[in-house]
Amino acid sequence: MTIVPHGGKLVDRELQGKVREEAEAKAKRLLTLALSEREVCDLEMIAVGAVSPLEGFMTEEDYESCLERKRLVNGLPWTIPITKSISGEEKSKITKEKETALRDERGHLLAILEVSDIFPHDKKRQALTVYGTDDETHPGVAQVNRMGDFFVGGRISLFSRPKHKDFLDHRLDPRETRAVFERKKWKSVVAFQTRNPIHRAHEYLTKCALETVDGLLIHPLMGETKSDDVPAHVRWACYTTLIDKYYPKDRVVLSIFPASMRYAGPREAVWHAICRKNYGCTHFIVGRDHAGCNRPDGTPYYGSYEAQEIFDEFSPEEIGIEIYRFEHSFFDRRTGGIVSHKTAPAEAEPLSVSGTKLREMLRTGEMPPPEITRPEVAKILIEAMKENARE
Repeated sequence: MTIVPHGGKLVDRELQGKVREEAEAKAKRLLTLALSEREVCDLEMIAVGAVSPLEGFMTEEDYESCLERKRLVNGLPWTIPITKSISGEEKSKITKEKETALRDERGHLLAILEVSDIFPHDKKRQALTVYGTDDETHPGVAQVNRMGDFFVGGRISLFSRPKHKDFLDHRLDPRETRAVFERKKWKSVVAFQTRNPIHRAHEYLTKCALETVDGLLIHPLMGETKSDDVPAHVRWACYTTLIDKYYPKDRVVLSIFPASMRYAGPREAVWHAICRKNYGCTHFIVGRDHAGCNRPDGTPYYGSYEAQEIFDEFSPEEIGIEIYRFEHSFFDRRTGGIVSHKTAPAEAEPLSVSGTKLREMLRTGEMPPPEITRPEVAKILIEAMKENARE
């Protein structure tokens, strides 16, 4: 079964051949806007169709509809703003421009933006609507506060891909993942979103899901993340080691999800599902506290299962990808295996290690219980922490 992209068509805004060469030459004569790291990630995802049906950065109509209705103007579910922010000074310069060039923070020209809309950015409103808080310690809110006071919207035309130095063989676009699934004759594919090393409970969830479908796409987010998240190259070593030793390799594809993390909890869960639908997946795993984060005191910003409950606001047909809702899973000493609240016996004996305790164990070189994380993964994390301490 070939799953239809969101909106019915996989967007392609990447120029080729002579048209690409002409656009690149033209961009050198245009007013230039710099993109933040997050905006570069969004630009690439727009161009390759990962955020279909968007063809560019949001106009005011779609932005307002996204905030207030969790939908685009055309009615399609959409929960995360995809925007290009600008300063007041930049706004005054581009008001009369029909096109501007877009560059990364190092000065590389990447695309042309057809300016169709310029509108104000109410930062507090966006924070409260998307993140449910205006607390500046929330990483998503902090990101919003760093943005400009205005947005510029319009269709983009990419003539140069963002420069990547790592994981080059695993940066598969939606057309490429779809081709892989077709070649493998997978009619059903479940996607797993992660920004952390995969521990035993996550391994359990993915394997439970794999029992019911043809293939598994492990799709780690490798765009901008919090400074205290595990570095991308360390996580990648964990993923490849785990797949090599503990998964059926012929039924797993490991590929990069080039998005930046928003930490928007429920709204981001819906967006992650829609993006994976564009990559050709038929199913998507949403576990406890998907895309969430904690306050400085350690309490979560979102309820444990809010990221699952938000899907009840949409019909399965309009979301278009089946959601696997998994409860919190843990190792039970009594039964000797990993269980969830649905399968645990009445007198279960959970083996739990807090995140703080786990990080302390890894920092001191102490191996965590193998029921929590695979020893091979723990060794990679311990060595990475040692290297970080040396640096």
